[in-house]
Amino acid sequence: MARFFQPKKKTQFETKHQQVLVERMDHNGAGIAHQNKKPVFIDGALPGEQVVVQLTESKSKFARAKLIKILKPSELRLEPFCQHFNQCGGCHLQHLDYASQLEHKSQSLSHLMNTYKTKQTDVVAPVTGSDKGYRRRARISLFVDKKSQKLQFGFRQKQSKQIESITDCAVLEPALNALLPKLKSLLSTFSHQASLGHVELVLSKSGPVIVLRHLKPLVDKDRQALITLAEETNSTLYSMPESDTLERLVGEVPSYDEVGAILPFEPNHFIQVNQAVNQKMVSQAIEWLDPQNHERVLDLFCGLGNFSLPIAQKAEYVVGVEGVDEMVQQATSNGKVNKLSNVAFYQANLEEELSSQEWAKERFDKVLLDPARAGASGIVDQLSGLGAKSVVYVSCNPATLARDSESLVKQGYYLRKLGMLDMFPHTSHLESMALFVKK
Repeated sequence: MARFFQPKKKTQFETKHQQVLVERMDHNGAGIAHQNKKPVFIDGALPGEQVVVQLTESKSKFARAKLIKILKPSELRLEPFCQHFNQCGGCHLQHLDYASQLEHKSQSLSHLMNTYKTKQTDVVAPVTGSDKGYRRRARISLFVDKKSQKLQFGFRQKQSKQIESITDCAVLEPALNALLPKLKSLLSTFSHQASLGHVELVLSKSGPVIVLRHLKPLVDKDRQALITLAEETNSTLYSMPESDTLERLVGEVPSYDEVGAILPFEPNHFIQVNQAVNQKMVSQAIEWLDPQNHERVLDLFCGLGNFSLPIAQKAEYVVGVEGVDEMVQQATSNGKVNKLSNVAFYQANLEEELSSQEWAKERFDKVLLDPARAGASGIVDQLSGLGAKSVVYVSCNPATLARDSESLVKQGYYLRKLGMLDMFPHTSHLESMALFVKK
């Protein structure tokens, strides 16, 4: 007998407003209440608060709800300093006292590590910088509203493709923030506004960098107006007619200062958003790794040489390995700019077996790795075989750090130090650093 597809009926759930008590926060910054022993996640709610919510999603093991009203606010609740807080999808912890944000993130990190039963001997103080004016790069979305035919200029709204129009952002570096109203005003006069993609802003050592993504060639008057704005604001200007094509129209190659080094980069290269915390992070990594002038150090997921080049000033030899060939070429160039002859960079797929790689046939005294959010599951199992007596793991995802730490423990390492790095204040994003030492 033929069977016909019958779509399942959507599960109905109660959408009337309900009163709940928020018990704690999850590691993403959402408040957690319970109904019939099922956790309910509520964005914007703080522990200890009595709130009125409306369910927006209900699964068998959890539910999500929209915060409707706060009946009893927490003593830690603050009035957000940004007028766009309730709509913008950028910062989402501005309603929580900053010291409490740091405490929450540190506790979340320890909790995740304990989930994998990774014992630690020393939890260090968080690495912090300014909680405002810290972002040295941002992407501004551009979109022409069909009804008003006006150019929307701003950041994506929370859990939405809609754009929150902005001309001021308190967490942007002041030099970048000052460009926002000027850019919005200028781009609103452009021809073919619907073909504008986005604006990337980056702060270089020499000043702001502006990248305009556009799907059609710019008309001459628009191109010249953009060049004039860049010259007037001492900015470097790039045109991006294709997703992988950059044309520098004004200014010099961007660069930034690191601990004892200078790193030139292209605006489509990855650099850490928070320069002050990045410098402290590199200094702490060097302190924990403690490279000696007779030791070989391996830097995995090395990028532009953010860690490799400062470490090379102390170690006998440094090998940096990165998956993206363009980054390897730039890192190699950066080594020459800094006149370092004891550092070499290689391209490799760090999710595969590495024993066949020439650089991997040498022994290394110490290893540093700084992977993307997915972690280092492909390489972490091989670290003991490289001979490293200590490993510094820098992570942008505590969940994958905790997972990978289990492998290191099985290889005979123990967690000596653990610390949180507040690279993104007022967000739930959590950077961390761990030192593993061979028993």
